[in-house]
Amino acid sequence: NAEFPPFEFVENGEFAGIDVELAQAIAKELGKELVIEDMAFDALIDALNSGKVDFVAAGMTVNAEREKNVDFTTKYYNATQTIIVKGDNEDIKTVEDLEGKKIGVQTGTTGYDLAMEIKDAVVNSYNNGLEATLDLKNGNIDAVIIDNFPAKKYVENNPELKLIDGQFEEEQYAMAVKKGNKKLLEQINKALQKLIDDGTYDSILDKYSE
Repeated sequence: NAEFPPFEFVENGEFAGIDVELAQAIAKELGKELVIEDMAFDALIDALNSGKVDFVAAGMTVNAEREKNVDFTTKYYNATQTIIVKGDNEDIKTVEDLEGKKIGVQTGTTGYDLAMEIKDAVVNSYNNGLEATLDLKNGNIDAVIIDNFPAKKYVENNPELKLIDGQFEEEQYAMAVKKGNKKLLEQINKALQKLIDDGTYDSILDKYSE
């Protein structure tokens, strides 16, 4: 899912981002070599439970439905969903204004769940937020719902778009392991707490917040 800046993206042919550097730091603490598997967001939980990957670090929001299928680590980031529209759009100013509109979302995300609850909305799913944003620019949809930090990055790179903040409740990101894998969960939590305590986490966050 390496098209979700600043949490994961490809730069100069290499994986980069907050989740990437956190995962690398955790692997180092555990004395393990990190191998990154890039895949669609909605395939992550199946990959985890089938044993294809050991843990997920992908800006994944903790919610009750996902907790049925995975065990989450300590929460490490507070986020909210944000609406992106064209800069000259004066019709959409609140979530209520999305009723009956065409909304772009990334498949399997919180944004998808929220969009599906909007009355009479036509919801278009995409592999990633970038694809949704491009379709918005091309006039094929009216808005995109996506996490606030990536939304800011997309708008920074596309000044003809704008953000509508403050419409959704706060949510938390965590990493995930296979349900019942208590040993790995404890190891990751211990490593993550060390990275928070020694300032590594803040340094990584600051690096990508500039």
